[in-house]
Amino acid sequence: MPEMRAKVKITNIASYPTVGTPTQETLTFNFPSKDGAYPADGSDEDQQFAKFSPCGSLSLTVTNTALVGKFKVDDKFYLDFTRAD
Repeated sequence: MPEMRAKVKITNIASYPTVGTPTQETLTFNFPSKDGAYPADGSDEDQQFAKFSPCGSLSLTVTNTALVGKFKVDDKFYLDFTRAD
């Protein structure tokens, strides 16, 4: 199977506990899209990803205290899929 790369964007962050210092966060990712039209020449990278993976979502809970609070809504990441044997 060939490797695959997707692009994801954080659309929501839920912190727990909600009072005091968070000890974990649940990050919700969606595949990026654009409000309005993409350029006709296909030069927008989100447009290129949306062409081949037009929709999807992912939820990830982070409990590593070094990472909690480091993510922001609208941050974008590449998600690489490589087969694990």
